[in-house]
Amino acid sequence: MEAEASSFETSEMLARFLGSTPLLPESWNLCGRSNVMAPQSFLTDEVGGVTYVAFSGVQSVDGLDPFCGNLVPLAGVFPVDAGMFPALEDTVMVDAGLLHLFWTIFHTPVFQNQMFEIKKKQKPVVFTGHSIGGAIAALSSLWLLSYLQSISSPPTVICFTFGSPMIGNEPLSRAIQRQRWGGNFCHLVSKFDILPRLLFAPLAPITTHLHNLLKSWHLTMNSPFFFQDPGNQLGDHEKSELFHFVLGYVEATARSPGTNLSFVPFGNFMFCSSDGAVCVDDATAIVRMLYLTFASGSPSSCIDDHLEYESYVGKISLQFLNRTEEEICESNTRIGRTPNLNSANLAIGLSKITPFRAQIEWYKESCDQSDDQLGYYDSFKLRGASKRDFKVFMNRIKLGEFWNSVIDMLEKNQLPHDFHKRAKWVNASQFYKLLVEPLDIAEYYRSGEHRKKGHYMKQGRPRRYKIFDKWWREREAFRENDNDNNSVSISGSGSNNRRSKFASLTQDSCFWAKLEEAREWVEKVSSESDPRHVVALWASIEKFEQYARGLVDRKEVSIDVLAKNSSYTIWVEELRVLKLHSQHFSTQIPGILDRKVVP
Repeated sequence: MEAEASSFETSEMLARFLGSTPLLPESWNLCGRSNVMAPQSFLTDEVGGVTYVAFSGVQSVDGLDPFCGNLVPLAGVFPVDAGMFPALEDTVMVDAGLLHLFWTIFHTPVFQNQMFEIKKKQKPVVFTGHSIGGAIAALSSLWLLSYLQSISSPPTVICFTFGSPMIGNEPLSRAIQRQRWGGNFCHLVSKFDILPRLLFAPLAPITTHLHNLLKSWHLTMNSPFFFQDPGNQLGDHEKSELFHFVLGYVEATARSPGTNLSFVPFGNFMFCSSDGAVCVDDATAIVRMLYLTFASGSPSSCIDDHLEYESYVGKISLQFLNRTEEEICESNTRIGRTPNLNSANLAIGLSKITPFRAQIEWYKESCDQSDDQLGYYDSFKLRGASKRDFKVFMNRIKLGEFWNSVIDMLEKNQLPHDFHKRAKWVNASQFYKLLVEPLDIAEYYRSGEHRKKGHYMKQGRPRRYKIFDKWWREREAFRENDNDNNSVSISGSGSNNRRSKFASLTQDSCFWAKLEEAREWVEKVSSESDPRHVVALWASIEKFEQYARGLVDRKEVSIDVLAKNSSYTIWVEELRVLKLHSQHFSTQIPGILDRKVVP
């Protein structure tokens, strides 16, 4: 499930929400306690029905983790199970040192027991942390959000970090945006704090400075009253070297936003100072703000500001509580306008593309009634150069462009947070998929793309269809309408009602792609000499045969599947003949050749 799409349509809305609730103060309070009471570990607390998990900012008594500053695959260097982050792409990379710290805590019995209790309670959870503890909180949040995708009604997950370093690359930021998890993360960054900017710079030249700085910070954070330890503080010269070294790299990054950055921000960044706070959610704007605010600081302030978050949290609450009623009303109007207006404009766009869809529906009906008895899929795959066929080809492209634009707007947070759960759009996308994807499959195999790239299911399926599959699976809001005659019907909807007639559209939009693979298996099994490969091919053939028979028996296919000259009907006959001429396989694979084939 697409767990935790943010309910905040803009970063300003999130900021106002945080400023008017106890979430932020409670998070910081537990962070402060964890720094003192749980070095290299974490604390938990439950307040007002919300479970807080705070990771200590004191994570390494020896200073800088030796792995820090190097990006590694999320499931790479350390024994992190790839299944821990199923929603994130293979290209996602995170800081090796921070990942190592997360992995160390994650596999402790006390953390596993605490996560078991959290998952069992199904209550809102807040992961939080100061300094390096914030990075561990972010990785823990990503793990739990990934896990909750398989849960029907997941609890709310929010992550607050205070002065945390960045943790990953651009693919990580992009993956979080695609999952609509950006609103689940709020990173508080003080105006001059060096640590959130640190990983823009290479760490090797400043390792000694960082080692001493972290020891000084850790000794101060581990003190109940944040008493600074003068014996471990950097001298003025070292502070100046460190400040200007990092500033140079932050400036270069801000001035070249199009370059391939090693570390890229994600989520919402709340920049705070003694004057108040401002919330930003655009990655380019965040990097620019990180530079502009840092450049106005000094060598001493970039170090001291890392220990000032307690005062900033108090000022944030006052900033939003002191706003006038007129300011709040004006902000509400400005915040809610754009996503809803975009949604309304898309609804108009959907009505404008309806004629394209209707023309394809008419084309399907005419193919199903044609004397050549090829059916919808095969007629388009074997089409000639007629004006009608060309119009359907172009309509298919126009519809795909429209739906790609919908997904692009959704992933850029330009649409309401629940857009992908609204019945109108879920049903419209599902109908589009069932109607048009067979044409995309036909074109893929007609043009020979399967010979260049591989079969459609693994290499050719457009991403929009995978997203629409996900929307349909998660349609909790309209499950009671699954049996409504006016809505799209699909296998696996949870309905026990059997059909009395064949579906208007085949309920598995990838049926024809699976058939194309089955056709190849039948061709190969006749010429294959390796008995092991023959066994594997027959097993695959039988699996598809059972799957197809099930669809037909349940009448979840359109009549074009059973057309006299359709690819499926021809495949069934070829398989019947193959079995008659392959009796020697019956002893090797019992049960394969005596199974019935759907006529």
